[in-house]
Amino acid sequence: MTSFDVPGARLATEYSDEHGRPVVQLHGLTSSRARDRVLDLDLGRGLSGTRLLRYDARGHGSSTGCAVPDDYRWPNLADDLLRLLDHWFPGERVHGVGPSMGTGTLLHAAVREPERFSGLTLMVPPTAWATRVAKAAEYRSAATMIEERGLEAFLAAGEGAAPPPATVEHPPTRPDVPASLLPSLFRGAAASDLPALGEIARIDVPVTVLAWIDDPAHPVSTAEELSRALPRASLSVARTPQDVQEWPSVLCRDVAG
Repeated sequence: MTSFDVPGARLATEYSDEHGRPVVQLHGLTSSRARDRVLDLDLGRGLSGTRLLRYDARGHGSSTGCAVPDDYRWPNLADDLLRLLDHWFPGERVHGVGPSMGTGTLLHAAVREPERFSGLTLMVPPTAWATRVAKAAEYRSAATMIEERGLEAFLAAGEGAAPPPATVEHPPTRPDVPASLLPSLFRGAAASDLPALGEIARIDVPVTVLAWIDDPAHPVSTAEELSRALPRASLSVARTPQDVQEWPSVLCRDVAG
């Protein structure tokens, strides 16, 4: 594992060089490279013959961060991503893949610098636009609960929630984030949204949108709106864990073009 310094954080990175096309893999809020492997969201495990860069976002996993909510807004995470691409893949077009917050980060980066990407594989897009307001309020409440009652109380409050059908075989996991940073991460997420649909419509590269059903935090409605707005998008919706097991093969096809 190597590290890469960005303003306010040191990012933990992992680079696999098999002398092929460049790919960057992101993860979701409160997750990490290690946690995504447990959750079957490490799609890069199915790749070969690529140059694959994985990293933990600031404040997550083995990366450092500060207790500053603005640091975790998706446009700022897109800054980190673009700095990484400039370092690891200077002047190259890269295929990007990531779930939830990773999708938000990729879209903000692609809107800003569309020439940096050859394609995108967007997994379980989060609440956005009209559905973001209620989720943002949940994140702010979660941040306050953690500060006032502690992490264990927050985790206990979420016990018993029904998981999406496509994830029922996943083992239970905890946030891979220091408890001291979690309120700032949630407030940064609350202050974030996907780019406007008009901006997204200008991302003219092949995009696959991968969603799953019955997940209020990652509604199919967001995936459907993205697939309508993006000029070269296709949509696939998983209903079972077996459907999700096909996603690494989807990424392989996307990267191969």
